[in-house]
Amino acid sequence: MNLRELSEKLGLSQTTVSRALNGYPEVSDATRRRVVEAAAQHNYRPSSRAKSLATGRSMAIAHVIPVPARHEMVNPVFADFIAGASDVYAQSGYDMLLSVADDGDEEAIYRDLASRRSVDGVIVHAPRVDDARLQLLLSLGLPFVVHGRFGNATEGYSWLDMNNRRAFARATRFLTDLGHRRIALVNGVADMDFAARRADGYSGALDDVGIAADPALLLHGEMTEHHGYRSAHDLLAGVDPPTAFLASSLIIAIGIRRACEEAGLTLGRDVSLVTHDDDLSYFRNGTDEAIYTALRSPVREHGTLCARMLLQLVADPGTTPMTRLLEAELRVGHTTGPAPRDR
Repeated sequence: MNLRELSEKLGLSQTTVSRALNGYPEVSDATRRRVVEAAAQHNYRPSSRAKSLATGRSMAIAHVIPVPARHEMVNPVFADFIAGASDVYAQSGYDMLLSVADDGDEEAIYRDLASRRSVDGVIVHAPRVDDARLQLLLSLGLPFVVHGRFGNATEGYSWLDMNNRRAFARATRFLTDLGHRRIALVNGVADMDFAARRADGYSGALDDVGIAADPALLLHGEMTEHHGYRSAHDLLAGVDPPTAFLASSLIIAIGIRRACEEAGLTLGRDVSLVTHDDDLSYFRNGTDEAIYTALRSPVREHGTLCARMLLQLVADPGTTPMTRLLEAELRVGHTTGPAPRDR
């Protein structure tokens, strides 16, 4: 069904139907609901080209992925974020452009997107503590939302983030309350903003209870299963091994679990493990009952919220920068228990 046929069925002009579907404010709520319901009933989808001509927009959103995070292209954390964002784009008639960039090419890609007007906005991934992209994006005038934050620069741009510092402080305190004093954090790459905040939360919580942070127990690297396995394997083989681990993702936690099992240790009895990012489509942390004790912050919801924020900025360029800080939920599973006395 095309726009003309849908308009005839509704007894409305094509202009009114188009404006209702594109969210123009001059269309009444009752008319908009009627049009949207009829479009869904008759499986009508406006063509992207027609919408572009009508609105003067490209009807596309870009996600630029830095190459150092290329494992995220097959990482279920990234996949869930994209799934949440793409649902919003599809409902609003937008296409999504994924672009993978080398460090040296990233600036050129952003400049090209802005100069060619090939997209209406950008979702920025993997922000670093000291990141030159902030000033670049502000200078280009291209609407953007950051998933995370650019270090201490938290004002003047739109971002959505999880309260990483508070979440990892809470997880660390949970383990110290169980009697653990040797707690390892297997974290992401050190200069990534989320990893720096998690390390701060972990170190601060140890300091609060009078435990000196041991640099040997803080390990940074790409968030892979191998990073989790190798880190735990080496620590457990040491002279004074940890009795508990914090993992920055469920993928890392799977590697830690493998190392513990190889060492003949049982999670929750001989060694404890708390992980982050357990609410993933392809890596469910149990069903009614959690397997891993975990910090839950649904990344698919992050994608949905970021996309909605960006489309709002596109629709109203004068909108004040929006920020949103989400809190993680600590769910207790079977991988944590009191610190073993014989260790």
